[in-house]
Amino acid sequence: SKDTDPVKVVAVLNEIFTRFDSLTKEYGLEKIKTIGDCYMAAAGLPEPHPHPILSTAEFALKAQKLMQDYTTSDGYKLHFRIGIDAGPVVAGVIGERKFSYDLWGDAVNTASRMESTGIANEIQVTENFAKSLSEHSISCIERGEIEVKGKGVIKTYLLKDNQNQNR
Repeated sequence: SKDTDPVKVVAVLNEIFTRFDSLTKEYGLEKIKTIGDCYMAAAGLPEPHPHPILSTAEFALKAQKLMQDYTTSDGYKLHFRIGIDAGPVVAGVIGERKFSYDLWGDAVNTASRMESTGIANEIQVTENFAKSLSEHSISCIERGEIEVKGKGVIKTYLLKDNQNQNR
């Protein structure tokens, strides 16, 4: 984006994020906010979700598929990273000015680290999230241990779409 007109960057992000907004509706996630080119969503907010882990995984896989062939009108192929963790969070609005719904909790920070240390065009998840998926038909492959700021060395996994692997 450093060599692109900011108006064009915002237009591309708007197009992509509008598609992600549709996916949040489809899978029952809540869009929390966008931060630059980052899209933050969560399952189970503001109301409990019957299958938050499964819905989050399905959302991420669909977003990955959507982005896999995405090219800007200028012909640029975009690369992305998705990071996921599972755990308790607190959601709400704090302060007196410029109200903004937000999330706080270790799972939020860890998901952010999964994204920032991830591999281009992959979905990196924590061991906790991967284990929570074990009863579903979505699989994860071990990426290995990585150094994560504020966490030390942790084992990470890449989320995989079993249907695409079987084709």
